[in-house]
Amino acid sequence: MSEAIRLVVVDDHDVVRKGVIAYLMTEPMFDIVGEASSGNEGAKLVLKEKPDVVLMDLMMENGDGIEATKQIMSELPECKIIILTSYYDDEKVFPALEAGAFSYMLKTSSADEIASAIKKAAKGETHIEPKVANKMMTRFRSKEKKLHDDLTGRELEVLMCIGDGLTNQEISEKLFIGIKTVKTHVSNVLSKLAVQDRTQAAVYAHKNGLIRSEDS
Repeated sequence: MSEAIRLVVVDDHDVVRKGVIAYLMTEPMFDIVGEASSGNEGAKLVLKEKPDVVLMDLMMENGDGIEATKQIMSELPECKIIILTSYYDDEKVFPALEAGAFSYMLKTSSADEIASAIKKAAKGETHIEPKVANKMMTRFRSKEKKLHDDLTGRELEVLMCIGDGLTNQEISEKLFIGIKTVKTHVSNVLSKLAVQDRTQAAVYAHKNGLIRSEDS
């Protein structure tokens, strides 16, 4: 028989916590080494017992699941934390995953699904609730947006001129706008691209193919 998977269950609802534990105890490969009803208590218990997997609720008094996850991950990064919650809104999902949660499940999951996720986690395989996975993909796609997508048409023209190495005076003459207006556009460009100076802006322009041909 393979080595038992050591577990800690953290949930402030006694009925839920006791119910999950009662089911898991029917599985011979699970060894419940502790339970807790708050994030702070759970973090202390996990750091003491060093389980393989933790089932972690999110919304709890005396320390929520996100803070507990951060604390555990900072001191016990090899531990696999499975978030088991009723919430899947952005304000809960992404902070939990960013804190180091390994898997994310909803309490609507069946007992068999929870058991399966625990076994997967012990083998280093993650389990993400489909609704949460969809949110992650949507957020990933949104991050593909480029910084220069937020530039106005005129600001983009100014950036392209900077990429060509033009001075403010040359940009003014090329675009038929005043020096003061050029300076305002340059300032906006640097701010929106989160760069410190024209040189960095020029590098950004070249990296993103935002340069004009000599004839343009």
